[in-house]
Amino acid sequence: MHARDHAARALNIQIVAVNLGSATVSMVVRQDMVNGHDICHGGYMALLCDTAFAYACNSYNLNAVASGFSIEILAPAKLGDTLVAVGVEQAQRGRQGVYDIKLTNQNGDIIALFRGKSARIAGEVISTTSQLTA
Repeated sequence: MHARDHAARALNIQIVAVNLGSATVSMVVRQDMVNGHDICHGGYMALLCDTAFAYACNSYNLNAVASGFSIEILAPAKLGDTLVAVGVEQAQRGRQGVYDIKLTNQNGDIIALFRGKSARIAGEVISTTSQLTA
């Protein structure tokens, strides 16, 4: 999935860990991510959280997409900060899932809290049928 994730790769988002129902990713705040207040643009923080959410909800190898999310930004992130987003599944019922993501900086300070809602769609992230016929 990461190989096809052009947004994450363009921002140099690093995968720290992916397990069933969870994912941890990180990103360093670059100059081109800083807004007119000299802090990280909130959209980049949301994108990092959304990436952890995406990898967590697709970790079962069943295609899932976001059906919605919200983010509460609690503190600014600054140029040079290393941000870490840890996503954890809270519930999975049928096609619907709920995931909470905590965004922290390199000091462990909570920067934002994100909640994503997922919907499973047809297909697999990595096709197992092609592996069976190979």
